[in-house]
Amino acid sequence: MSMKGSGKAVEWREIDRSEDGVGWIPYPDEAMQRACHAIRGDDGGVWLVDPIDVPDLDDLIAEFGDVSGVVILLDRHKRDCAKLANRHDVSVWVPSFMSGVANDLDAPVERFGNSLGESGFSLHKLVDNSFWQEGALYNEETGVLVVPESVGSTDYFRTEERQLGVHPMLRLFPPSRLSEFDPSRIRVGHGTGVSEGAPTILDDALSGSRARTPRLYFETFRDFVLG
Repeated sequence: MSMKGSGKAVEWREIDRSEDGVGWIPYPDEAMQRACHAIRGDDGGVWLVDPIDVPDLDDLIAEFGDVSGVVILLDRHKRDCAKLANRHDVSVWVPSFMSGVANDLDAPVERFGNSLGESGFSLHKLVDNSFWQEGALYNEETGVLVVPESVGSTDYFRTEERQLGVHPMLRLFPPSRLSEFDPSRIRVGHGTGVSEGAPTILDDALSGSRARTPRLYFETFRDFVLG
């Protein structure tokens, strides 16, 4: 299994289908398990989060409505954002605190602060430094929380018995902002999301992050180095 797939995504796997949207993993055989999401907003439109294009994607999205915009939640997740924004004649929405990202996008750009248009989703800054800029989206009414990088469910984020874990680079100091949410569903940028027991699972991932770090590093070394 390769760490990261490359080239045009041909095969893909659907994940996280609910009345609020759907997700997909463009390279289902890669270890990173990069996940993309189409989330339905209060405006009745669909917002694409950190998307990678795949065959028949427009048909999948159309089940939930017309595209209102494309959102970048992690500064290095430009992916196919400009391509899909142009295809759907919408803008790429970039958090106002992110620097540099909008300069490399060949598509209309909309900067946003606290709210993502009329979607009902609010923006929350998780990480903001010279190496990493990340925001999360949260809809207080529906309880949907979208986190692109700080937590995930693929193997190298979590120890075996957990459903969710903190990113290996953030485990000693998990973003404190995440503890403020009471989500009904969590959509992550690596792996499948959490649809049941989300508050408890998120709290467990955050509170046990430091203590479980040595075990996670050992398991990751065993799986990726020792095979």
